[in-house]
Amino acid sequence: MNFKRNAVALATLWGSLAGAAVAADEVVLKVHHFLPPSATAHKNFIEPWCAKIAAESAGRLKCQIYPAMSLGGTPPQLFDQAKDGIADIVWTVPGYQGGRFPVTELFELPFITRSAERSSPVVWNILTKYAGDEYKPVKPLIFHVHDGAQLHTTSKPIKVLADFQGMKLRAPTRQSTRLLKELGATPIGMPAPQVTEALSKGVVDGAMLPWEVVPPLKVHEVVKFHTETDESMPMLSNTVFVFAMNPARYEKLPPELKKVIDANSGVEASAWVGKVFDEARVVGRKQAQERGNVMYEVPAAERTGWLVAGERVAAQWVEETAAKGLPAKDILAEAKAAINARQGH
Repeated sequence: MNFKRNAVALATLWGSLAGAAVAADEVVLKVHHFLPPSATAHKNFIEPWCAKIAAESAGRLKCQIYPAMSLGGTPPQLFDQAKDGIADIVWTVPGYQGGRFPVTELFELPFITRSAERSSPVVWNILTKYAGDEYKPVKPLIFHVHDGAQLHTTSKPIKVLADFQGMKLRAPTRQSTRLLKELGATPIGMPAPQVTEALSKGVVDGAMLPWEVVPPLKVHEVVKFHTETDESMPMLSNTVFVFAMNPARYEKLPPELKKVIDANSGVEASAWVGKVFDEARVVGRKQAQERGNVMYEVPAAERTGWLVAGERVAAQWVEETAAKGLPAKDILAEAKAAINARQGH
C-alpha cells in the first residue's frame, strides 16, 4: 500500500515537473499593430501567421496579439517599440516617420507598384539588399505593400486634374504628400486609424486609402465617391509595411524555434501577405458598391497629367536619396524592372 502511495506521489511529482518544463519552454510573443481586429492585417495575416508558427513549433511558439495600439503609443512609434522590446513583433508603416527610411520610400512613389502579390517580393529583395541600415534596429520578417491607394471623397468625385484644386486630402506617407501637392491638392498626413473621424468632421475632404482597409475603418459610410486608376497601370500610390521582430528576442530563441520563425519570413512570406491584401481589395470595393457609392475610373486621356506629376515626385526622391550616397537611379530602375518582370507570374 505504501509502495503504491509512493509510486502515485512520484508520478504526480514527475508530471508536475514535466508540466513546468513544458510551460517554461513555451515562448509567448507580444505582437502589436495599429488596426482593429476586423482589419485584413489582423484577421487574414497576423492571426494565421501566429497559428502557423504555433503548429510548426508543436505549440512552443505562441502569440499574444494586441490590435489597435492596445499596448499604448501611436502608430509612428511602433517601429521603435520593436527596437526597444516593448513589443516582440510589430506590424507597421515605416513611412509614418517621414524621411527615416529613404530607400523604403521608393515603393511609395507614384506609379511604381502593381499587384501586392507581385510587388511585395520585390520590396523584400530590394530592401534587404539596399536598406540594411534602415532596419538595423529590428529583425524584419516580412515586407509587403497593399492593394494600392485609391481616392475616396465626401462631397465630389475627382475626375480631372482641376478637381484636386482646393481639396484637403489625407496622405499616408511623405511621397504621397508630395504627389497630392503636385496634383494641386492640400495634403494632410495622418495614420489610417484617424481617417474616418477626420472625414466625418470635415478635417479632410477625402483620403488616399487602399480598398482593403475601407470596411474595417467604415470609410465607405462617410464618403460617397471613389476615384480609381485603371488596373492596367501601375498604382497611383502605395505604402510599405514591415512585420518586424525585436532582435534580442529572436536571438534568445533556441535554434529549432528560430528555424520556425525563419521559415515564415522572407520573400515567399512577403508574397503570401501581398496576395492576402489583393484578395481583400475585392471585398472592400464590393461593400462600397453595395452601399450605392459612386465609382469613377480615370480615363486614358486624363492620365498623362497624373503620370507627369508622379515623375516629378520620383525625380525628387532620386535627387535626395543620391545625396545620401546611395545609387538611387539604379535602385529605382532595378525595382521597376523586377516588378514588371513579375507581371503575369
